Amino acid sequence: MDVTVIGAGLAGCECAWQLAQRGIEVTLWEMKPQKMTPAHHSPGFAELVCSNSLRSDQLENAVGLLKEELRRCGSLILRCADRTRVEAGGALAVDREGFSQAVTDAIRSCSNITVAEGEVTSIPEGEVVIASGPLTSDALSQAIAGLFPGNSYLNFFDAAAPIVTFESVDMDHAWFGSRYGRGTADYINCALSEEEYLAFWRELCSAEEAEVHGFEDKCVFEGCMPVEVMARRGVQTLSFGPLKPKGLPDPGTGREPYAVVQLRRDNAQGTLYNLVGFQTHLKWGEQKRVFSMIPALKNAEYVRYGVMHRNTYLDSPRLLDRYYRVRGKEQIAFAGQITGVEGYVESTASGFLAGVEIARRLGGQPPLDFPRETAVGALALYVSNEGVTDFQPMNINFGIMPPLDHKVKGKRNKNAELSQRSLAMIDALKERL
Repeated sequence: MDVTVIGAGLAGCECAWQLAQRGIEVTLWEMKPQKMTPAHHSPGFAELVCSNSLRSDQLENAVGLLKEELRRCGSLILRCADRTRVEAGGALAVDREGFSQAVTDAIRSCSNITVAEGEVTSIPEGEVVIASGPLTSDALSQAIAGLFPGNSYLNFFDAAAPIVTFESVDMDHAWFGSRYGRGTADYINCALSEEEYLAFWRELCSAEEAEVHGFEDKCVFEGCMPVEVMARRGVQTLSFGPLKPKGLPDPGTGREPYAVVQLRRDNAQGTLYNLVGFQTHLKWGEQKRVFSMIPALKNAEYVRYGVMHRNTYLDSPRLLDRYYRVRGKEQIAFAGQITGVEGYVESTASGFLAGVEIARRLGGQPPLDFPRETAVGALALYVSNEGVTDFQPMNINFGIMPPLDHKVKGKRNKNAELSQRSLAMIDALKERL
């Protein structure tokens, strides 16, 4: 029994690992470093091209629940993330390079996984998982399109935030702290007065954008919107969004500034920080000019400017089943963002489930069928729900899970109970994994 997995991103690596742990021989194809995409910079596996944060680690948050489910189910990606985490308040953020190296080392040292380098331009025979990501090459995209005559891809545009060196941040205009004092003081908070904010906003709205073929504001996925697109929606959009000062009083004055730009640690050494919420596709020179209007970043040194790229995904409710398999062609499955799940953890979950279920099918076992009450199951059932007519990429949320059968006072308390219900089901399922 052997399976071909295409793509060594988060989903592909997780899928290959789950298959290999169940005795399945895996050939894992990765086109890097022979061929790179505009968003990739490293030859390593599981490269994080946008933020280095896997978002909240709290069980009152749906993505926190999804992470805990994956931990309990033996996820490689979560194991490596926990091992390379950097402090980020209540979030799970990782050392970007250390995380990728940890995943790469685990995959390359696994005896049941053979890594093959090069671009895949056609769909191989036999059992295949396509986890080629939202930047699937043109040749493979055409091959995938041939699977679905009469259907077409959907697509949107995604953007990454800039990264600066810590030593270049002017701490006379910034301080360490987490919103509302939660967790440890892991973020650098860069204050702006009302006058500074308005000047920054005006320049950001008129700054020159890099050319991106086919880009229009309506194509932007709301969860990863370029900061300049957000700014054009209104003068207060940023100050009530990524630059909101709530819960971040300046220790020098004891008062909340008019706006605050947060920087999050990007590596374990604390030498690099990324601009939270500053995904952008401005020209690089414009990024430096406009972002230098933030007082603490006046002399910032950029080790990576923000970039923007096209993301492609399937109309999955019409094409895939709850195991991420192609309807009517069950030997072919998909995993990762190409399925329309959005986010690092969600992509990992799709690769996990696809790998587990393929191994069970090849071993003559019935499907495990993660229930809708679990985050892993709810996500797969949403992606494959034929009743979803206007399909858009979506992060995991409690709204796609069944409500409790009793009332609970307070949203956090309710979410905590939803998580406990889910984890009890996961613990019962673990014995069958």
